Amino acid sequence: MTAPPDVPFSSLQTEAARLLATTTKTPPQMQNISSRHLLNQLPWETVEAGTYRVNRRLQHKIGRGRVAFVQEGTDVRVVPETLAELPALRGYSDVDVLTRLARLFTPRTVEHGEVLAAEGDPVREVFIVAHGRIERLATGEYGTVDKLGVITDGAQVGDEAVGVDEPTWSATLRCATSGTVLVLNWNAFEELRDNAESLRTHLAAFARRRDLPQNRKGEAEVALSAGHAGEVGLPGSYVDYELTPREYGLSLTQTVLQVHTRVADLYNQPMNQTEEQIRLAIEEIRETQEHELVHNQDFGLLHNTAFDQRISTRGGPPTPDDMDDLLSMRRSTDAFFAHPKAITAFLRECNRRGLVVDATELSDGSKALTWRGVPVYPLGKIGVTEHNTSTIIAMRRGAGRQGVVGLRPGELPDQVQPGLNVRFMGITEQAIVRYLVTAYYSVAPLVPDAVGLLEHVEIGREEPL
Repeated sequence: MTAPPDVPFSSLQTEAARLLATTTKTPPQMQNISSRHLLNQLPWETVEAGTYRVNRRLQHKIGRGRVAFVQEGTDVRVVPETLAELPALRGYSDVDVLTRLARLFTPRTVEHGEVLAAEGDPVREVFIVAHGRIERLATGEYGTVDKLGVITDGAQVGDEAVGVDEPTWSATLRCATSGTVLVLNWNAFEELRDNAESLRTHLAAFARRRDLPQNRKGEAEVALSAGHAGEVGLPGSYVDYELTPREYGLSLTQTVLQVHTRVADLYNQPMNQTEEQIRLAIEEIRETQEHELVHNQDFGLLHNTAFDQRISTRGGPPTPDDMDDLLSMRRSTDAFFAHPKAITAFLRECNRRGLVVDATELSDGSKALTWRGVPVYPLGKIGVTEHNTSTIIAMRRGAGRQGVVGLRPGELPDQVQPGLNVRFMGITEQAIVRYLVTAYYSVAPLVPDAVGLLEHVEIGREEPL
């Protein structure tokens, strides 16, 4: 109970006492700092001259890309130039022919359970998925129906028939959801091919290249002899290289930090204002750096993973089966990265099946879940789409294992952290001290199967028990 206003206090009050007291202060706190597991877990290679070239063996197999669309209401059309992402058209640049080809695709609305093509039937159409999911089903050795995979947005099926006499479907195509597919009549395609000499020549070269000797990864074959006895003639051969290897230039994130001299000179106790400003600026730059390693169009993992290394979930939510499929796509997978909500969705599926997921202790003392002994690191920067889906990344790391490596320069002038420097830019006429803070970085998979993606991971849908 407080004393009446007209009764004096018998001791000094806290409001007055604080005028003589020293306040205990914390350094400036920052909510945007995350665990940054991707930056911490990547092995980093030193790039001495600003460019990192990844030399590889010559590839005969042409990887798949994805086709883009323009949608205006219910009208869906193929973007002609993106047809060059199809394996049979990779490198074809005649825009006029591609435009004519794009006009041959007609949109078709499909329903759940609809069969687009049956295993063993002649190929009469090519399908590109504009929206939805199509399952590939094949008859197993003992009469069972095996699910070979799921085709999703932008992917296609049917162009495998190019250069094949009387092609037939190797699997049944069944719609797992309703959606929209773009359909190309095979007879119309052959008519266009016969009337366009450049297209005919390109497809003939594609068929010849596809038939060249190659190993199971599509690399140019090296002629070998094994299991022979006696003095037999050994084949002569050599290992060919790609003539245009991928080069990664170091990207950067920068800011100009400005501190007034009056602040730097007078308000420096008990903490150095300039140092705190630089520290917080560096934290923000590192957060942006990790985001770029995931999302940058030129080198980010989500945009530069080979399409052959991308799979979709079987039914929407990420199941143990989906994670096993992703794990089986490469040797020695040693890290998963997933949005925390995707990890939660995966745990729900494990709980539904009565599976217990193990955990492992990290070097910083924190813990991460593991699947089949592989750590699953939370990485919020992967993000969640407007359709409430996300992506899970799997990778093999390290140059010695032909995996994924981070790239950064060697010793920089005025370096304060690896790959990051702070350079004094002078004092302006307004008495502002300026510092240039820069981080240089990139990321590179040394071979295509070093990294893979599990896409269209639904994180909000729960199946009924």
